[in-house]
Amino acid sequence: MKKKNTSAKKKIPNFYFNKLKNRKIKKIYLEFKKNINEFSNKKLCVAVSGGSDSLALTFLVKCMSLETKIDYLYCHVDHKLRSESSKEASKTKKLLKDHGINLHILKWAGKKKISNIQEQARLNRYNLLFKESEKRNIDTILTAHHLDDLYENFFIRLLRGSGLKGLISFKNKVSRINKNKNILILRPLLNISKKDLMYVSKNTFGSFVNDPSNNNEKFLRIHVRKIINKLFSNKENNLNIGLALSNLYRSNEAIEYYVKKNIQMNVKSRFGNKVIISDNFFNHPDEVVFRSLNTVLNNLSKKTKLTRGSKIINLYKSYRKSEKYFKTTLSGCIFEKVSKSLIISREI
Repeated sequence: MKKKNTSAKKKIPNFYFNKLKNRKIKKIYLEFKKNINEFSNKKLCVAVSGGSDSLALTFLVKCMSLETKIDYLYCHVDHKLRSESSKEASKTKKLLKDHGINLHILKWAGKKKISNIQEQARLNRYNLLFKESEKRNIDTILTAHHLDDLYENFFIRLLRGSGLKGLISFKNKVSRINKNKNILILRPLLNISKKDLMYVSKNTFGSFVNDPSNNNEKFLRIHVRKIINKLFSNKENNLNIGLALSNLYRSNEAIEYYVKKNIQMNVKSRFGNKVIISDNFFNHPDEVVFRSLNTVLNNLSKKTKLTRGSKIINLYKSYRKSEKYFKTTLSGCIFEKVSKSLIISREI
C-alpha cells in the first residue's frame, strides 16, 4: 500500500510537469503566473464551471499549487437550471479527482424566476462562492474571464448606453462586486484568448462541459459574440479594439484622479454616518461630480446593491436646480441642502 501511495503521489505532479513541457502551454502558464504573482502565496478560491476556460484556469492554478505548496479551494456551482447540470457537475468532479484536485460542488437551491435568469444565476453563483470562501477564511476568488469576455462585455455595455467607466469596468483585473463583502474577484486571464485557453484544456484534461446556453440566441451575449467573431476574422480589428480599450482606460484613470481629489478637498465625515459636502464639490465637470457623489453615497449607504447611476444623476440635477432648500432620500440616506452645503446622513 505504501508503494502504491508513493507512486500515486509522484504520478499527479508528473502529469502537470510533463504538460508544461509543451512550449505553448508553458508560455500561457508563465503569463498566468505573471498576472497572479502578488496573490500566489495566499489561499485562493477557484471558480470552476466545467467549461474549457475554467478547466484551463484549474490546470494553471494546480501547476502553481505544486510550486507554492499551497492547497487552493476549487468550487463548482450547480445552478440546477438544466436537467443535465448535476450529472455534468459529477463528471467534472470525477475528471478533476483523477488529476489530484478535490472539487467542491455548491448547489443553488430554491425557486428560480424565469425573467432575467442569467443575472439571477450570476448573483447566486457569487453568493455561494462568497459563503464558501468566508467559511474557509479566503478573501480572493479566481474566475476564468478572458480576453474574448473583455471584448464581449465592452460591446454589451456599449449597446446598453454605458458611460466611460462602464465600458472599461471589466478591464480591471481585480474588483469587488459586493461592497459589503471583503472578498476580491481576481481575473488573471484577461490578456489570454479563449482560443489559447481551449488549447490548454484540450491538451491537459482532454474534455470539458459544453453549456448549450452558449448557443442560445435569446441572450444578447450570444449575438454580440457572433458579431465579434466576424470582426475578429480581421486581425487588425482585434488590435485596434484592444488599443481603443487601453486609450479609454487611461482616460478613465485621469477622471478618477480628479474624483479622488474632489472628495479629499470638499467632503468632511462626521461620526461615520454623516458627511458634509461643500458647495465647491459641485464646481467641476458633470462626470467628476457624478462619480464623486456616487462614491460618497455608496460608501455611506448600508445597501448591498450599488445605487443606479440614473438615480444619482437625477438627484444631482434636482440639487442644482434648487436655490435654497433641498431635501430627498436615496439608498437609505437623507440628502439635505443647508446654506451652501449638502449634508448626507443615513436614515435611522
